[in-house]
Amino acid sequence: MLRIGLTGGIGSGKSTVAEAFARFGVPVIDADRIAHELTRPGSLLLPAIRDAVGGACFDTDGNLDRRCLRDRVFRDPALRRRLEAVLHPAIRARMLEEAARQDAPYVILVVPLLLEAGWQDLVDRILVVDAPEEIRIRRVCERDHVAETDARRIMNAQIDRTARLRAADDVLDNARDTQALASEVERLHRRYLALARDRDGADAN
Repeated sequence: MLRIGLTGGIGSGKSTVAEAFARFGVPVIDADRIAHELTRPGSLLLPAIRDAVGGACFDTDGNLDRRCLRDRVFRDPALRRRLEAVLHPAIRARMLEEAARQDAPYVILVVPLLLEAGWQDLVDRILVVDAPEEIRIRRVCERDHVAETDARRIMNAQIDRTARLRAADDVLDNARDTQALASEVERLHRRYLALARDRDGADAN
């Protein structure tokens, strides 16, 4: 099975693109969804997270306030690294488990921090969803109801756009209208199916 790593800066529209692939029946495995599951009430990972980051973002029942934690980690790089040391191995393992269970020519792995985490070996190709900085900032402010300074702080904690594009095997421009985006996703879908067929044929030989 071909594994496509879908990544991009905050506000680039990764979820929109992932949903477009899902409409073609492509399995989509989202790192953010897994992170949410791993930090929900009752998760076995919560005590390790609390040990790593402290109790400031936990309520009296021991549940995690994700917004509080997000705000803190983007202001404190050392805190972010401690959190990632706990979460990233668990997320990576779960993604691999879910991918191994799929029966499809290819799978989409949505990993916002694919390059920052050094997870290039997790995938066969990297698809970068791209959009100009000002568009991304506007999207983040509208979606998350945050100030522009907060959106820029999160953006600055990620790898820069030039480095992300340089690492890409494929780039999807998400600054255009929805019809253009859908057409581009369909083109990539056909390409990935062809690549998966070629790979299966080579393996058979």
